[in-house]
Amino acid sequence: MHLAYPAVLAALLFCIGLYGVLVRRNAILVLMSVELMLNAVNLNLVAFDVWLRDTLHSGQALTLFTIAIAAAEIGIGLAIVLAVYRNRGTSGIDRLRDTAETDEAEKLPDSAETDDADTVGTEPTPGRADEKTGKTKKAEATT
Repeated sequence: MHLAYPAVLAALLFCIGLYGVLVRRNAILVLMSVELMLNAVNLNLVAFDVWLRDTLHSGQALTLFTIAIAAAEIGIGLAIVLAVYRNRGTSGIDRLRDTAETDEAEKLPDSAETDDADTVGTEPTPGRADEKTGKTKKAEATT
């Protein structure tokens, strides 16, 4: 058998998997596409092992390790997807972009822009959370 047949099949499988990773918006379909890509690599490993007539069969041994890693990856990936689905109600990747940190979350409120060095040993600044109680004190109105 020629080496070209399994190599072309592996290249097609890998391209289909890459297309699925780049285009799909469902997390489960993305995981399935990653598995397709890993299976294309496994096919190449076995094909080249047979073609080179390796006495140690290192390509087949590496394929077994790849299968074990892929099984662990899909188990952890599905657990993460199920946890996200329970919390968010969707497994769509586009809907999960709000979980990333934004610059607005890192900005301090206007009342908290004073330097902490000015308030050492004094009462907490109005509008800030009291460190001992964890409660926010309201600003007193001055006339």
